Amino acid sequence: MNEGRTVFAQLLDFLPKYEFDKCVARYHGNRRVRKLPAYEQFLVLAFAQLIWRESLRDIETCLASFGSKLYHAGIRQPTARSTLADANENRDWRIFADFAQALIRQAATLYADEPFRFELQAAAYALDSTTIDLCLSLFPWAAFRHLPGLGGGVFLQLRRLAGVCQIVEG
Repeated sequence: MNEGRTVFAQLLDFLPKYEFDKCVARYHGNRRVRKLPAYEQFLVLAFAQLIWRESLRDIETCLASFGSKLYHAGIRQPTARSTLADANENRDWRIFADFAQALIRQAATLYADEPFRFELQAAAYALDSTTIDLCLSLFPWAAFRHLPGLGGGVFLQLRRLAGVCQIVEG
């Protein structure tokens, strides 16, 4: 039986919370917030990303199933999907963009002696993905979970305008 900290909580130790707090203060991210502070929103979204949750309902159900273990991961209580939806809609996205830049700076200092360090500092990427619904009677090969479809993803390196576009089945 595990008596230590969760893996998620151990991963959070590598994130500079002070930098995140500076980003929140810069954009007044916790002003007029009653239920979900910016850091807890970040934790919920990072947790959902790591365990491949795909919707707000999916995130809410998964958080509720963890119960008291959430507290040990840094999340005070399960978050309702309406609360998370409101936070995603109203909170300034620049908080998370600035924090991502702080993490990139941290990674650049960690890999200062590596040959790809200049690429890490100069790279700018755009990433997008979507699911394209298809009719099974026209495309019987496109069985995708409960609904038929294709997955499409685009990954662009903005400096060179080089990229990858991938369409995958299911």
